[in-house]
Amino acid sequence: MLLRIFRFFSIFPLPVLHALGSALGWLVYGLSPSYRRRMQANMAQAGVSAHLPQAVAEAGKALAELPFIWCAKPERVSRHANIENWELVQKTLDAGRGIVFLTPHLGCFEITAQEIAHRTELMVMYRPPKKEAMKPLIEGARARKNLLLAPANMSGVRMLAKFLKKGQPIGLLPDQVPQEGEGVWAEFFGRSAYTMTLPAKMAQLGDAVVIIVYAERLPGGKGYTVRFVPFEASLEGDSAAQARAINAEMEKLIARCPAQYYWSYNRYKVPAGVAAPAQQEAA
Repeated sequence: MLLRIFRFFSIFPLPVLHALGSALGWLVYGLSPSYRRRMQANMAQAGVSAHLPQAVAEAGKALAELPFIWCAKPERVSRHANIENWELVQKTLDAGRGIVFLTPHLGCFEITAQEIAHRTELMVMYRPPKKEAMKPLIEGARARKNLLLAPANMSGVRMLAKFLKKGQPIGLLPDQVPQEGEGVWAEFFGRSAYTMTLPAKMAQLGDAVVIIVYAERLPGGKGYTVRFVPFEASLEGDSAAQARAINAEMEKLIARCPAQYYWSYNRYKVPAGVAAPAQQEAA
């Protein structure tokens, strides 16, 4: 049933979906006190509260565009994507070096893997949705030509490592809260956030290059600009230093279009079994 609904909405033009999404964003913001509080608190923590009205609308667009991104024909979706700095990626591929693509929850992050897979094979880590009804929809949307899925467990990590060592690219979400034992506490916009250590570990395999990619949503439903950005920080030091370096790069990226970050996400939550950092215990 859910898949049929998404397929129905996928026929709508992107400007219509984004217009509906803007209204949806404000509806959710008005009806959900917990959603509203978290978005306000996270944006205040990052010092970007001035972008709140636009962020409310952009959050709605992010939801409303999913039928288009997931269910429309790949060729149709790709026509709405403008690519910037693919030369950086191609140069690395031509050199036979593996790539760790880091994609934060910024803009239309769902389209980035699809656009990379149009040009080269890519393996991404995938965590099945908690709701069983969502599984066929999400897995069908993500498992496309050249786009391979690795489960979010040790078996998947081994798959990613093997793929990377062969000089092929992998994709990870660096700002997703990991489970117990998979992360460390590292500062993110001035507050401790439990941050995954896997991206840094993968980057240190072989001769891999870290490249950040995000897709900025254009106004008026005009599509997206997919940008490939060099990772400029050092990944030396222990896991905490590496995690902080990655978070700092994410902060710089988010500053480019702060209204399009996923501010309603509970980035500062304490996962089950993980001891809270001292600053949160005292709060």
